[in-house]
Amino acid sequence: MTYFLVIVAPVIKNIHEIKANNKLSILLVKRIIKIVIDKVDHDLAWNILGSAVATAVKYGTRELIEECMTIYPYIIWYHVDGYYLILEAIIQRQEQVYNLVHQMSGHKVFVAAQLHEKGNDNALHLAAKLSPPHRLTVVTGAALQMQRELQWFEEVNKFVRPSYREALNKMGKTPRMVFIDEHKELLKEGQQWMKDTASSCTVVAALTITMAFAAMFTVPGGTQVDGKPLFLNYNTFMLFIISDATALFSSSTSTLMFLGILTSRFAEQDFLYYLPKRLMIGLLSLFMSIAATMITFSATLVLVLRDKVT
Repeated sequence: MTYFLVIVAPVIKNIHEIKANNKLSILLVKRIIKIVIDKVDHDLAWNILGSAVATAVKYGTRELIEECMTIYPYIIWYHVDGYYLILEAIIQRQEQVYNLVHQMSGHKVFVAAQLHEKGNDNALHLAAKLSPPHRLTVVTGAALQMQRELQWFEEVNKFVRPSYREALNKMGKTPRMVFIDEHKELLKEGQQWMKDTASSCTVVAALTITMAFAAMFTVPGGTQVDGKPLFLNYNTFMLFIISDATALFSSSTSTLMFLGILTSRFAEQDFLYYLPKRLMIGLLSLFMSIAATMITFSATLVLVLRDKVT
């Protein structure tokens, strides 16, 4: 018990310190905003709070943006390199900031529909571009990064005007065309990553199938003259049979899922639901088969060494 407390106590202390620092930071932000607002100088408040909010959007500091927008709502119109805050949140892939601005802004439809003066890009064009490197590497694996990019594109696609979904920018490209061009290399990397992962896991699943199938016909202790297993009446033997059957069926399911991935067409939209779903089912089935194999092995040891164990 003492050893457990020694391990857990520092973790609890760190969590408490993080929460305490967060509360103090919020109080400090409120105080600074109040001092700026009390100056009754619009230009001063606009420049100071605007630059703070711009930095907060880039790094995803939701609390700072919330406090600034609550006390000084007009900051929603602040420009960051020609983009409104919600558009900058789309570019930086900051989900929490995007949701906050989207919910708090009374002009979200108008803001999202704005065109950038340089490239004539609307919100969907911006969402179609490749994420900044520091946001792209939030998830591991090119295939999952591609899924994240598609999810972000589809999320922005939900609230833009229907006419903007097929709008052309100055390069004559629709948002979908921009997405395809920007993600060519990531798509290739995702295809290779998915194929390598599926190939490796298929080999492991096939080996598990072989072991589980062989174990079913070479039961521990052998069989009697009439073909019945020698340990048929033992509860441990039933555990052996159930776990071995589970290993066989789950590894077979895993193999089918990974074969489905290997024979896929690997189109962009496949990375949104189809391929990740099959990958997750395959990995979960493979994990279950390996766990069932370990239980089968343990049950076999108990049966073979029952005299030594008892």
